[in-house]
Amino acid sequence: MPLTAAAALQSSLCFSSHNPPPSSSTASNSQALNTSTNTQLAAKPKSLLQKHPLYTPTHTKLSLQFKEKILCLEIMGVDAGKALSQNPSLHTASLHSIHSIISFLQSKGIHQKDLPKIFGMCPNILTSSIKSDLNPVFIFLSEDLKVPEHSFRKVINKCPRLLACSVIDQLKPALFYLQRLGFKDLAALAYHDSVLLVSSVEKTLIPKLEFLQSLGFSRDEAVGMVLRCPGLLTFSIENNFKPKFEYFSVDMGKKLEELKQFPQYFAFSLEKRIKPRHMEVVQRGVEVPLPLMLKSTDDEFRELLREFGGG
Repeated sequence: MPLTAAAALQSSLCFSSHNPPPSSSTASNSQALNTSTNTQLAAKPKSLLQKHPLYTPTHTKLSLQFKEKILCLEIMGVDAGKALSQNPSLHTASLHSIHSIISFLQSKGIHQKDLPKIFGMCPNILTSSIKSDLNPVFIFLSEDLKVPEHSFRKVINKCPRLLACSVIDQLKPALFYLQRLGFKDLAALAYHDSVLLVSSVEKTLIPKLEFLQSLGFSRDEAVGMVLRCPGLLTFSIENNFKPKFEYFSVDMGKKLEELKQFPQYFAFSLEKRIKPRHMEVVQRGVEVPLPLMLKSTDDEFRELLREFGGG
């Protein structure tokens, strides 16, 4: 019956993936405990399902299988409504196929507690193909990025979108482009800057580099900046680069050379860090190097003002 599938799914998600096998001396007691636990699990989904809002008269046309699928998503900690809205294919996906994907991810070291974040960010993973979509990603991590199997979980939790990307159409082209720019540290790309791998080369990476060049930097200078601060390739042109560069060049009256030496400037908040500290420096009538002005803590900044003659 369908409820049996729901109970089995909940059991595998919440209880079975990390339980160690019982020793021979306690096998009989463990078997009795497991029998009791399984009985409770079988009853729990049924009780929850009957009380779920989908069982109100306004939802009588929804099938039992569809209702329990929603319940199982909710049990996992996934917003079923959001997931169904972003991935319409979930309407026809079977519990068995969803369970297969979960089992596959767990076989790669992903923990049950990781699933709400992963599926919440990328619900399309729930209806992806293990053979043609998911497995190639782990092969890419292993062979192209040299990520050891025991570190798969760390990389995926850093950037769940990796699992939703095509290796051939997205991940390999991005890696090739980044390596051509000069990104040599594969570990840094895997563990810290993996968002670059899921960014479109044509729509994101190239336009960001070209915009930096439009500010007056040469291509080599722009490339050097993104190598020092990879986050530059992820910042919005309209919401980050333009307003911060305008403040830098007009209000602060600074030259490109200083920005070339400190591209991390774009990583700081304009309203919460750049403007307030610059205004205080101006009011005190002192000169503080840009990196020191922005990177220091509040206490360090006050000490800097005193050191540079601001009283």
